Amino acid sequence: MLKPTKILVPTDFSGYSDIALRQAADIAQEYGAELHVLHVVEMRIHTMYEYEFAGKEASPEGIRELENRRIRVAEGKMIEFTEKIGHGRQLKVFPRVVKGDPVTEILKYQKDRGIDLIVISSLGHTGLAEYFTGSVARNVLKGATCPVLLTKG
Repeated sequence: MLKPTKILVPTDFSGYSDIALRQAADIAQEYGAELHVLHVVEMRIHTMYEYEFAGKEASPEGIRELENRRIRVAEGKMIEFTEKIGHGRQLKVFPRVVKGDPVTEILKYQKDRGIDLIVISSLGHTGLAEYFTGSVARNVLKGATCPVLLTKG
């Protein structure tokens, strides 16, 4: 029987991720496991607003400032997100914000820290449709070397 000691919850801060966090916190409390919460900031420019923010030529300085801004925003959201775990629980929580490709960084984190269970939402903030498993969750499921618990909202 699986008795996890280190649980990873990748998050995009969506309501779906809230559900995964609550389930992971319950499991962590039950087994006295560490709870690792990871958000990966993608560094692609997604919107015209971001392009304008980075500067018309998207200079290296402008892009670096955009990256730093995204990381600061994500760190603030991480504080709010991990506070949802609830008071009164005796959990060891390790929040982390990194930049890169979500699937690559999630799998790297799992391997580097000896994570033995990943709890991830089957849908992300794009919420395309309730009928499709999110591409990040699907690729984490394929690439993980530990059990993966897919949650759904």
